[in-house]
Amino acid sequence: MAIRSLKGGQYKVLSDSDIRDIHNATLEVLDEVGVRIDYKPALDLMADCGCRIDFPSRIARVPEHVLKKFLDMAPSSFTLCGKTPEFDINVDTRNIYTIGGSSALFVLDLDGCRRPANVNDLAELTRLQDALENLHIMHAIVIPQDIEQEGFDRILFSTVMRNTSRNYYSQGMGAQSIRDQIEMASAVSGSTENFRKRPLFSIVVCLTSPLIQSEMRVEELMESAKHGIPLYIEADAQAGATSPITLAGTLVQQNANILCGIALAQMVNPGTPCIYAIASGIMDMSTGNYSGGSPETTLIHAASAQVAHYYNLPFQGGTGIDATIPDAQAGYERALQVLGCALSGTNFIHLSVGMMEQMLLASYEQCVIDNEIIGAALHIARGIEVNRDTLAVKIIKEVGPGGHYLDHEHTLRNFTEVNWFPKLTNRRKWDSWMEAGGRDMRQRANEMARKILKEHHPQHLPEDVAREVDKMAVAAQRRAIENANSS
Repeated sequence: MAIRSLKGGQYKVLSDSDIRDIHNATLEVLDEVGVRIDYKPALDLMADCGCRIDFPSRIARVPEHVLKKFLDMAPSSFTLCGKTPEFDINVDTRNIYTIGGSSALFVLDLDGCRRPANVNDLAELTRLQDALENLHIMHAIVIPQDIEQEGFDRILFSTVMRNTSRNYYSQGMGAQSIRDQIEMASAVSGSTENFRKRPLFSIVVCLTSPLIQSEMRVEELMESAKHGIPLYIEADAQAGATSPITLAGTLVQQNANILCGIALAQMVNPGTPCIYAIASGIMDMSTGNYSGGSPETTLIHAASAQVAHYYNLPFQGGTGIDATIPDAQAGYERALQVLGCALSGTNFIHLSVGMMEQMLLASYEQCVIDNEIIGAALHIARGIEVNRDTLAVKIIKEVGPGGHYLDHEHTLRNFTEVNWFPKLTNRRKWDSWMEAGGRDMRQRANEMARKILKEHHPQHLPEDVAREVDKMAVAAQRRAIENANSS
């Protein structure tokens, strides 16, 4: 079944004049403060394209006319390809999709144990998410701690490819990492030419606040753009710590960094698909920790969606929640976050499945709970269809005062479309709930996750291709380790 698109953007936290003020402040920051870019080839290219470069300090200042020229080259619509067309994502500035969890170091397993993640967890959690109907794009939800960390991204790539046919939201560790992933993806696609026609992964480039683009990240950006691989250009600001405490100031600072990165991608290869992306949050002043579940974080994301769309760019937002177990806090934090993102028109709701403890922890149970929450949130975002049939005046006349609609043809024809059918939520009254076992949401989620892992075993790659990609991943990681040890 093709992935269904859904329109958002009903919730606006900024006025048109607010957005213009943020834009003008961003232009001032880019022109007068600039962005530090720790990669000389990028500075050379930007100088050739009209930016003012202070090479000793590695500061790039971007004039307004240069920024506009290159932002105008960034497409507002394109396709993120799955292994097969049924998993393709039609990207624009209205459709809403979800992205799975990312890069947790620990798992909360189905026996209730919090422990370091391993490669088997990555495979199992990917397979679990693959069965969730409200998950559209796959990420590597954990970074296994039982493997060498140098070159870990190659192992992530081969493991995820085995366990899903969705587009893969990948990450890199420098330019060679991108080349290695292209080689593995070409093996999956059957040839380099097939991969070029339908790149089945995208790359996230995480920029540093305040206003820094590190050498490794810029290498990845430029190598990906060179090959036309879609890019999420992401700023991860922390209001009160790495960006101004005022949310408007955070919007300005992250906007400057992201727009600079998108412009650079267009300088490398005009037309490179770019997604304006954040995983920003606040510093909780009582603990000193990052908070992704705070209401301020949801406001940052809602406003960032409007800012991205001002430039006609698709937007990715979302982050982990603060709760440490699947409890009431986890439920309300995820629900407010996902619903806020969906209603504000976040085109890609990131980290929306399974992520807890400020992105340190991935929970098997929370994956299926989050799928339920997302389903409800997307149903709300879908809104109410008003037409002659749904107004039902004819039906109201037929039933009249004192009648009922339960067995009416209109009800039978429409209820599956109008109603949302939960899989985990309890709607029984006390006695019937107790007769059914009296299990709470977490217990029901545990049972569902175990059932999915027992029954969901799709073959996403022919076994000979999967073995070849595994070998390529191991060899690529070995080279990365050797290069790191020799440098």
